[in-house]
Amino acid sequence: MGYYVVVNEQGPSWVDSRPMRDQELWTEHAAFVNAAMYAGFVILGGPLGDGTIHRALLILHSETESAVRTWLAEDPWVREGILQTASVEAWKIIVSNDKLDPVLSDITKPSGPV
Repeated sequence: MGYYVVVNEQGPSWVDSRPMRDQELWTEHAAFVNAAMYAGFVILGGPLGDGTIHRALLILHSETESAVRTWLAEDPWVREGILQTASVEAWKIIVSNDKLDPVLSDITKPSGPV
């Protein structure tokens, strides 16, 4: 298993006048990502920058880049053009001080959708 860094950005169906959680299919997108998080596939994720242009970072734990791309293509937001994948990169962790362990433990507790 390896780690992959994914950057997604708003696609042609993104509505600029709506915040992220008011985009169409938000509930379906959030459920899709949450299911993958609880399964251990999504490690971290969230929007980047100030929100002027929507971009999001995902850290995924996967056997292959192909599996990552297959999963991304199944996202309701990607299927509908609300998001598009800007990049998928293999990531090798070299330095970690484990400061995220308590954070990850807390955010991965089943407590409802994002």
